[in-house]
Amino acid sequence: MNPQPPVTNMRIAAGTSSVAEAAPIISPAPLDAWENLKRRAAATDWTPWIIVGLGAFLRFFMLGIKPPHFDEGINGWFVDQMVKNGFYRYDPTNYHGPLHFYILFVCQTLLGRNLWAIRLPVVLASIFSIHLTMKFEPFVGRKVSRLAALAMAVSPGFVFYGRYSIHEVWLLLFSMLFILGLLGLWQRGTVNYLWCAGMGVAGMILTKETYIIHVGCAVIAAFVTWISHKITRLPDAKPVRQSWTYVDLIMMAGTGLAVIIFFYSGAFLNWPGVAGLYKTFYAWFKTGSDGAGHGKPYYYWLQLIVRYEQPVLIALVLAPLTQRIQNLSLRYLAIYGVGTFLAYSIVSYKTPWCIISIVWPFLFVFGSLPLLVADAYRRILFVGITALLALSLGLSVSLNYFRCSTFNEFNWSSERSLPANLVQFSTWEPYVYVQTYNDVWKLTKPLLRLAKSNPTYYQLVGHLIRTSTYPLPWMLGDFTKVGYYEHNNMPGTLDADFLLVQEDKIGEVEAKLHDTYYTEPLTIRPYQDPSKLYFNAKVFHKLFPGRVPEFSGKSAH
Repeated sequence: MNPQPPVTNMRIAAGTSSVAEAAPIISPAPLDAWENLKRRAAATDWTPWIIVGLGAFLRFFMLGIKPPHFDEGINGWFVDQMVKNGFYRYDPTNYHGPLHFYILFVCQTLLGRNLWAIRLPVVLASIFSIHLTMKFEPFVGRKVSRLAALAMAVSPGFVFYGRYSIHEVWLLLFSMLFILGLLGLWQRGTVNYLWCAGMGVAGMILTKETYIIHVGCAVIAAFVTWISHKITRLPDAKPVRQSWTYVDLIMMAGTGLAVIIFFYSGAFLNWPGVAGLYKTFYAWFKTGSDGAGHGKPYYYWLQLIVRYEQPVLIALVLAPLTQRIQNLSLRYLAIYGVGTFLAYSIVSYKTPWCIISIVWPFLFVFGSLPLLVADAYRRILFVGITALLALSLGLSVSLNYFRCSTFNEFNWSSERSLPANLVQFSTWEPYVYVQTYNDVWKLTKPLLRLAKSNPTYYQLVGHLIRTSTYPLPWMLGDFTKVGYYEHNNMPGTLDADFLLVQEDKIGEVEAKLHDTYYTEPLTIRPYQDPSKLYFNAKVFHKLFPGRVPEFSGKSAH
């Protein structure tokens, strides 16, 4: 009798196995699965998810509602130069580190030239900052960290600049990571917090030269906190024994240094860029002292806080009371926040987006208000906190979805009554700073509409005859035959498919035009001379059905 092959024997064995020996596979009943899901949902702490979800919604909703800011156009232009050169050529007089540009380069390469592509990384960083706020829980407590995170989620400034493709959100994120690392080393001493502190410093260096303010204030705040402890003793003031080794320190420092050199050297293609790490401070100190067109009074940040950030205002006023709280981290954050606020107030050069990297420590002071109030007044305090957060949310919605491109100045006038001055102050929109007007859509939307219907329209000839056309060079970057003419420069042939002409050049240009054009007034941004927009009727007549061209050149008569 021939033996069966092994596989056959295995099959026979499987077929003769008893039912008792087989492991039955029983699928859970749908009802049991549903009950299990409900139990898991009931056991889940949804509060952090709700806070982060609210912050994400406010930052993503209608993300493209406002045109790209002047700086967004500049940043986009730098990314276009990276495409041509293969790397970012760091310039120490640009006052910004290279990291943001490399992140934009990756995102724009994947998603194309559009507002979502350049704003998405910053939106994600802003949302992660809310999450990072709750990571302070081991040091400040759960309620404090969550209240601070909620305040950040709905803050007009944190939402507004969390929807802007600028460097400041990265500075916010990395400065928070740095301070979290310091507190962790002080009170936990683990290698994870060592990496938080080290990568926070590296990230700040890669982001903006103002990292020096944050590092300096962090060191000074540690000394002041020690003095504060001598005045009112803290139970957890003594640093814990560190559990990381020198090998961990070398690995962390080496990684941070390697990342800094990699980006500043343009991926090793521009070694002079590394020298910019120290050269930038000469230019920055000069700009910071004279203002360079962005000079503001020392009380400028306080004005912004009063106008938009009422929770921060309350925290700023009550920050000295943290001396009564037996919590080292809250005292340190309050002292660090006050120090950073004062340091930035001294610098003459001020742009409003810096506010988010200045005031974030005060959100923890705001979250600690219940610790400063007697139990008998907790209900009143809860109502007050709710009202402040509701006010922040209302201001955030108004600013980000209704007035995000509104330019409105405020100047206190003795000729107006106090109520009239206060009313004007409440309509002032200082966060909307050098913001591009919606007027630019008059030019870009028709062009993009044609180009999307037929890619050959990307070859349209355009002349932009005016000074400072940003953000249009980035917005029109896919159009290959657009010329930019400043000062007294003019193209050889003025007739084109479209033109944008500065007010003082209109007469000279129109005298040399021959074709027929649809025209529109257009102003790019505040404090800039208006322009006149021309669309060649031969090309754009389908987009303006029934409309009579407003301008006819010589040959059209």
